[in-house]
Order: sequence, then C-alpha cells, then structure tokens
Amino acid sequence: MRALLAEALEAGGESDELLELRWVAKSFRTVTVTNGRVERVSTRHRAGVGVRVRAGGVWGFAATGSATPAAIASAVEAARRSARTAARLRAGPAAPLGPARLARGDYGSPGCDEARARPLEALVALAVEAEAAARAVGSALSSSSATVSEILESRAVCTSDGADAAWGWCRPELQVQAVRAGPHGPVTGRDAVGVTGGFGALLAVPAAERARRAVEAALALESAAPPEGGRHTVILAPDLVGLLVHEAIGHTVEADFVLAGSAARGRLGQQVASPLVTLRDIGPASGAGGWVPVDDEGVEAQDTPIIENGVLVGYLHNRETAAHFGVAPTGNARAWEHADPPLVRMRNTCIDRGTADLDALIADTPDGYLLLGAANGQADSTAEFTFGVQLARRIRHGKLAEVVRGVTVTGDAFAVLGSVDAVTDRFAWDLGSGHCGKGQPARVDAGGPWLRCTALLAGAQEADA
Repeated sequence: MRALLAEALEAGGESDELLELRWVAKSFRTVTVTNGRVERVSTRHRAGVGVRVRAGGVWGFAATGSATPAAIASAVEAARRSARTAARLRAGPAAPLGPARLARGDYGSPGCDEARARPLEALVALAVEAEAAARAVGSALSSSSATVSEILESRAVCTSDGADAAWGWCRPELQVQAVRAGPHGPVTGRDAVGVTGGFGALLAVPAAERARRAVEAALALESAAPPEGGRHTVILAPDLVGLLVHEAIGHTVEADFVLAGSAARGRLGQQVASPLVTLRDIGPASGAGGWVPVDDEGVEAQDTPIIENGVLVGYLHNRETAAHFGVAPTGNARAWEHADPPLVRMRNTCIDRGTADLDALIADTPDGYLLLGAANGQADSTAEFTFGVQLARRIRHGKLAEVVRGVTVTGDAFAVLGSVDAVTDRFAWDLGSGHCGKGQPARVDAGGPWLRCTALLAGAQEADA
C-alpha cells in the first residue's frame, strides 16, 4: 500500500498544500460464550483510504472505501474543496505546521502472522475453555461468560512533506465475568486483559486463572458490607492507577482539550502532584494494548513526559496543536478507521515505578483500604472523577481485613496525586481491554505501580442507594 499511496500522492499534490493519505484495513473477530453456550461468533472487515488536505491553514477531510487510483484522486479533490472553502471563511491566520520527526519504512508488532494463520475455531475454543473454568470454580454462579476478541490491523501513511510508513498490529482480548446472587443483590466479578501481540502475550496469565479471579471476586463480594464513608488512606492497584491517569489526567493534557480550557491549561512548570509521581504517555510500549509506533499523521510515536517529579512538563499533541504551542508534535494523532480524521489521543499512559515494597506498604498503613479492580468510571476536563471499584479490602493495623463492596472513589485527580506518599516497585499495564471514547473509539492502555494516597470514598448510605 505504501507504493500505491506514494503514486497517488505524486499525482494529487499541489505545491501550496500539505497532502496526507492514510490506508487502514481492520479485521475483527469476536466470540462470546455464556453459561456453556456459544452465543456469538462474528467477523468483520473494513478498509479504505482517508485523505486530508491542508490549505490556507485549514484541514479538509474525505475518505473512500476503494483503493483505486481514481477513487483516491476523487477523495483528494473533495478534501481540497473542503479545505479551500473553510480557509475562505476562517477568521485570522493559522499557525504553520512546524517540523516533525516523520516516519519512513515498515514497522510491525509480534503476533500478526500468527493471527492471520489462526482459525476462528481457536478463538471459540479459548472462550469455551475460559467460561467452563469459571463454572468449574463457582458451581453456584447465577451466570458466567467469556468473550475473546481480536483486531488485526494494517496501516500506511504518506504525506507530501516526507512521511512514508507502514505498520500493523494484532490486538487480542479476553474477558471473563461471573455473577452471583448475594443477599444484597447480584454481585459481579470480572477479569479482563488486552494486549498487542499474539496469544502467547494474551495468555501470560492462563485463561483458567483469569476465570478463577473473576469467580473469587464475585464470591468475596457476596456477603461484603459497604465501606465507611469519608476521606481515607487508600492503596490503589495498577488498574485503578491506570484509570486515574487516563481518565482524569490524560484527557486534561490532550492539547485540544487544553486549548478548550481543561484543568491543565496554564499549569506547565507548576507542581501538580507529589514529587514521587512521574507520568508519561508512551507510543511504542512493548506489549501494551495501545502500542503505536507511528501516529496517523506519519509522526514517529514517542515516549512523552507529562509530569516529572510532580511538575507538569508537557501536553499531548498532533501537528496542529504542537504548532500552536511552539513545540514538536508528540505522535498522538490517532484515527479509529480510514473514515475518521485523526484526533489528539492517548496511547499507553502510566506512572513510573518507585521503590516501595507492597507488603511493607500495607504493613505501614494503620488504617485504610486496598482498592483492586476498576469497575467503571467517569471524569471531566476539570480533573474531577468518580470511579467504581470492583473489590476492596479493609486495612487494619497494617493487615488486610474484611472485603467491602460498593466502593466508589472520587475527588480531584491532581489533588489525589498530590497526596501520594509511596510508590511501589511493582508495575503493570492493566487497562488494555475495551476502548477509550472521544468522538471515536481508540485502543489504549494504562497502568503503573501500586500507589498510597488519600481519597474520598462513598459511605454506607451512598453504597446502598
């Protein structure tokens, strides 16, 4: 596809414009097994070319599902008309795009060849195995299910100012869910993993172990009581750390949101977190679910510092926002499919590991909660967040005590990170399943070490409501 895009680029470009051609082909396969029955087996494939033309400081966009030279030429002309029309209506000049580290060559990730050769029956067998393992562990479950999905993707981008790259990836995912009818109503245990790579990476923790974790979470929650409300010392597991830094910090530092007035606006160089916190967004993070070697503008994806030792040092950029701020683009322009224009998006967002030992950290906590498992969550551009927690353990006198249910943790993300007083040496990517939404989906990952901090928990009345 690189050769085809290069030919179309040469035929369609004009000297006063920037022309960008992007090929995306995606194959999806999904299998769901519920209560011993195969409920869903689906396959889909979509492919096409997205075209952007920048004229007069404005982007025009068009797309075609055909990769023929004629179809691409027609899309180029449509994008050109859109850009020129918008440029005539624009109020004030636009900043020119600055220099970028543009990618050239072929990039790839492990697992692609394996996925192409893998029959659909292998996905069915894995889902059947995982769901059967859940029922074997928890014979009194109300229901159990397992879903195995796989996205096999290839991309190429060529631009008139020098990008010429192709890359691809395989992203498999496994989710196991167990439901138990407890005295306070149904309780759900869930375990999920999503990676970039083959089934070897996906099953680093075997499917039966993931099923066991889901079932044991449901069983533990069956008779658990709600937490005590109020502000508490909490130790966050890597998936909750990932949810916090993605939803409540990461979106606030996406430069388009910064320009719209997010909580990170105007705070570069300020202390926004504990000196123990260093946070970054990484494109080529090995194995992580949001692995990206090149972004959808053809910029090489980089390891982008956001917070260093508690100080906000950078935002996430595409080429246009980078020009506005006078910095280099960070490789964070991403589009879901060929018919989607690139947006500023995260890739793999994490807090760096520290030096504390988790067991010693628990022993050093006289009163608090150990929070495990991100159940759900929401956050906004003010950095305020509310996250549900799947499973929590009370900490009393430095020892793990009873399980509590219905835990909700809330607060200002920057304030919570400001309260961090310990960061463990254990690190995990643990948010690679599912999708991030921002007008269009994106596969991302997030994680980090275990953190001890202070946060507000919902109390018994709120949990029972």
